[in-house]
Amino acid sequence: MPAKDELARRRYEKLVDRLETLLRATLDPAYEGYYGQLILGREDLTEMGELKDLRRAAREAGERLGWKAATRLVDGRLFVRDQREVSEEIERLAGDAAAEAVDRAREEAFRPRLT
Repeated sequence: MPAKDELARRRYEKLVDRLETLLRATLDPAYEGYYGQLILGREDLTEMGELKDLRRAAREAGERLGWKAATRLVDGRLFVRDQREVSEEIERLAGDAAAEAVDRAREEAFRPRLT
């Protein structure tokens, strides 16, 4: 029986490592590690294992990055978010980036199409 426990522990640790890599990939260096978010779809959830284990592993992976990680299941997708307080400077930087993205999207939407 202990061999089964060891195998389960190693699988869990591997899952945490994988999630940490995915979480790290969502980070924008300009935000100094803040505003991380990962969204796992139904297929990801099915592939990665039981939801309770996945949520626990995601929170642990977030903690490794210094996050105050929270998980939420919405319509079959698992959201993993960093909920730490953000400095005004980073908040302003992220707000400016969001405004620029909205402006680009609006410009693209109204750009004439060549057909």
